[in-house]
Amino acid sequence: MNADRGHRRLAWIAVSFLCVSVTTRIGLAIFSETDYGITDWAEFMGLGLVFDLAVLPWFLLPWTIYEGVVPVFSPRARLPGRFEGAWAAAWGCAYLALFLVIAAAEFAFWAEFNSRFDFIAVDYLIYTTEVLGNISQSFPVGWWLAAIVGVCLPVCWFTWPRARRAVPATGTIRWSRPLIAAAAMAMGAIFIDPEMTGAKSDVFVQQLSLNGVRAFAHAYTLNELEYDRYYPTLAVAERDAEIRELLREQSSNFVAPTGITRKVAARRPLRRTNVVLISVESLSAEFLGHFGNTQGLTPELDRLADAGLLFTRLYATGTRTVRGLEALSVGTPPTPGQSIVRRPNNDGLENLGEELQEQGWKTFWIYGGYGLFDNMNVFFEGNGYEVVDRSDAASEGVTIHHENIWGIADEDLYSLALAKLDRANAEGTPFFAHVMTTSNHRPYTFPEGRIDLPQKSREAGVKYTDWAIGDFIRRSAGKAWFDNTLFIIVADHTSKAGGRSDLPPQRYEIPMIWYAPGLVEPGIMPRLMSQIDVGPSLLGWLGLDYESRFFGYDIFNLEPGRERAFIGTYQKLGYLKADRLVVLDVNRAPQVLPSGIAAT
Repeated sequence: MNADRGHRRLAWIAVSFLCVSVTTRIGLAIFSETDYGITDWAEFMGLGLVFDLAVLPWFLLPWTIYEGVVPVFSPRARLPGRFEGAWAAAWGCAYLALFLVIAAAEFAFWAEFNSRFDFIAVDYLIYTTEVLGNISQSFPVGWWLAAIVGVCLPVCWFTWPRARRAVPATGTIRWSRPLIAAAAMAMGAIFIDPEMTGAKSDVFVQQLSLNGVRAFAHAYTLNELEYDRYYPTLAVAERDAEIRELLREQSSNFVAPTGITRKVAARRPLRRTNVVLISVESLSAEFLGHFGNTQGLTPELDRLADAGLLFTRLYATGTRTVRGLEALSVGTPPTPGQSIVRRPNNDGLENLGEELQEQGWKTFWIYGGYGLFDNMNVFFEGNGYEVVDRSDAASEGVTIHHENIWGIADEDLYSLALAKLDRANAEGTPFFAHVMTTSNHRPYTFPEGRIDLPQKSREAGVKYTDWAIGDFIRRSAGKAWFDNTLFIIVADHTSKAGGRSDLPPQRYEIPMIWYAPGLVEPGIMPRLMSQIDVGPSLLGWLGLDYESRFFGYDIFNLEPGRERAFIGTYQKLGYLKADRLVVLDVNRAPQVLPSGIAAT
């Protein structure tokens, strides 16, 4: 073996990493289909190289330890020397393969979320079964791996450093390089922070400036955020007064001098109406014909919108299903870090199902997947719902026409729901069912012969989801309970929330339809509205007296001019009102920006 083997091997790994990282950055910039100026390119390529160099010691440290402890064999020890050389070359090839796998994962993640790795990637690591299954069903993983191996083997064969000269082993463990690598790693972690990109006006430039591995590590450390530590706050007395003023509504009175608990008086006669609330996976408003789409993806939803009440200015609170579930059930604005659905001690909360259950409704949470994912079953069971998921399909005699890693096909989910609702109706109690779909999620697979689009595209997922909703309504129309049932169809979040600004409001716009022939007059609700307003608006429509801790408004009983919406990611929080958007971010002063939407 050669005396300078450590230098040359380390240089090979470093060059491989930097070449892949720089190529990935260029590829993502092209893949984003955005026009960048020369200054943009210079900015994200230059800053990106800084982040790449900060991450590089993380990969070099294990190799420096290897080089420090493995002896350099003498010229006479040919067999051990050759074995060590082949062994090292194999690991060098594995290094290159790892860099390429990370790059491929970054492209797949960017395609879905318009971002480098973030808190979503961190969350998904917890649910490896679903995530790995989703990847295998969505992408040609076998071909990708074959291509990576096909690249790595010849590159390593022709470029991996080989022996030049041999010297006897000294028997001394060489710790200087590991110490240098560890010091560089620590320096990069301390001084090269992803927040360095936070001042960029263009979020794509900010994201491209990052290194995916560093972005992932940063998201992991900030997955739980202490609000008081990272965000501006008011004094307790001032804060409580402000919140109470914001929550003030007609027909409600606070029960104590402090706090948000209040008694809400019914504004209309009581309706003991059944309610089916369908949370549709990733249904952006832009998919519907009523919002300008010309692809014909949602004929059923557009028909229901014509026959029902269409809410045209509703905004999701976040970018994850658990955020939508949190908003619809607990009625609270988004908070930094994890959703309430994922947090500990989240049982016994004031929530929509609990309010209805206290007044005689039978409440269900019905999910097409396994509710262990994202802690959904635990959350809903702990808050008064009867939990039903795909594991109950067999016992209910539901024929499964298709399933993928995320759940059973929407039509089969609705068959499961119908079995439960028929039984509840036979017991003579009104029911409330929160039904969560899964088909409009990658890999976008469903039963054949339902729609005229091929499998595995987002547009096909939307159109099948639309078909299944129409089929569910038609099947429900033959039920004894149909005439006394309100169907609420609303998205959990949009298909993509990324954009060239931090919180683009247009990317949070979701549709909602209230459909109940004979109970709901067809029309348009054009007022600005948050996802957290759905529950209070429903309770008001039903004519209930109840005790509330919701932060949402009854949109039907709200004075003009008080409309607002909340949007957010795991770190950035937005307050949307008329033509203004206020953004809170970690350790930054609040920003007041034009919202880019028309005033109410």
